[in-house]
Amino acid sequence: MRGATLALDIATTTGWALEGTDGYIASGTVSYKNSRYDGGGMRFLRFRRWLEQIDEDAGPIGAVYFEEIRRHVSNDSGQVQGGFVAVLTSWCEEHLIAYQGVPVGTIKRFATGKGNADKAAVIDAMRARGHAPVDDNEADALAILHWAIETRGGVR
Repeated sequence: MRGATLALDIATTTGWALEGTDGYIASGTVSYKNSRYDGGGMRFLRFRRWLEQIDEDAGPIGAVYFEEIRRHVSNDSGQVQGGFVAVLTSWCEEHLIAYQGVPVGTIKRFATGKGNADKAAVIDAMRARGHAPVDDNEADALAILHWAIETRGGVR
């Protein structure tokens, strides 16, 4: 059994897309915005719990692909992104799950034909594939998933 494939656009609002072992694709978004009563690490604990739950519900997860951002507009978003990636990669290591970051330009080029496409173009491209993403986070996750499925993670 190869396991399900999970694709993530990791951020405070995380987009996700999952191809189950039966080929069915599900997608959505999850918010990890802290409330005023949360400590700084709560979003990361909730993210880890979510990973464990999706692995239990739709798993086992066999591979995870995520958007690899190399440059952040703000220091805060970079720190949050780094925290999520640390949780994700350590969780994958702990569960012996293969994982790979995919550069933003690769995702956009695959989805739209342009490496610098805007968010609307990626949303439109995923709609053309029959999906109904609620926002750019879900659209990006779907694009990552289709890239992973069609390129086998860039391994030919």
